[in-house]
Amino acid sequence: MITLTTDFGTSDGYVAAMKGVMLSIHPEARLVDVTHEIEPQDVMEAAFVLRTTVPYFPAETVHLVVVDPGVGTDRRAVAVRSGDHWFVGPDNGVFPLVLDDQEPDAIYELDEPDAWRAETPSTTFHGRDIFAPVAAHLNAGRSPETIGSPADNLQPLRWAMPITDSHSVQGYVAHVDRFGNCITNIRRKTLLRTGIDPDEETPTDRATPSVALSDLPALKAYVGNAVIRDLDRTYGAVAEGDPLLLFGSSGFLEVAVNAGSAAELLNIRKGDSIKVVFQKEAPAG
Repeated sequence: MITLTTDFGTSDGYVAAMKGVMLSIHPEARLVDVTHEIEPQDVMEAAFVLRTTVPYFPAETVHLVVVDPGVGTDRRAVAVRSGDHWFVGPDNGVFPLVLDDQEPDAIYELDEPDAWRAETPSTTFHGRDIFAPVAAHLNAGRSPETIGSPADNLQPLRWAMPITDSHSVQGYVAHVDRFGNCITNIRRKTLLRTGIDPDEETPTDRATPSVALSDLPALKAYVGNAVIRDLDRTYGAVAEGDPLLLFGSSGFLEVAVNAGSAAELLNIRKGDSIKVVFQKEAPAG
């Protein structure tokens, strides 16, 4: 299985060209589109979307990522092995983000022209001429030593982490999905740790959202043009058209509107800040 994540959109033939190359090399490959609607050149959005899908694919899946603002420059082309998955694409920071800074098991620089579509690839379409054929070769079982040279490290790129103090968490909107749900970079464990015990060394986590709701004190979230109070478990917990906070399937705090778009209603854009403030009781005495 090979997944594809790009910023190419679907109005042109770029994605089809890559699929044609891969199927020519490995006709039995199963091609799965993650998305081709990443904002142009937005490496961090590509990583955020892909990291929420990788855990649900079977072993030996090859994840092909072509969001490549540095195409044609001296940035490296790489294949990365992590656990039982392969990742193929530009060395521009996307893979450290997808792997959440976990050390990969192996890195290969794709410097073997025999594994490319042509010995002289296009300077503007490495997705077709380098990444797609390498992904197909790996998926077909070709030895990684024949596609490139071992490398020691990847170009680093790190998420902006939430800022916390004794009574608040400040983060940002990392992704806006097609429903207008605004997904932040605040994990459940971060919110719980701050709301319950900010001095705890090991982040608190809970198995279910209902436990988190019962443990947390009252809160207010300031985001866009709104102040939202409390956490809910489902979109339908509030009336249609009302905003709410909840933890979505990705495990990150989400700003949503029941049967509507939070991005439109609350004037929220990717990159906007969100601040969650807990209304904790003052200590006695």
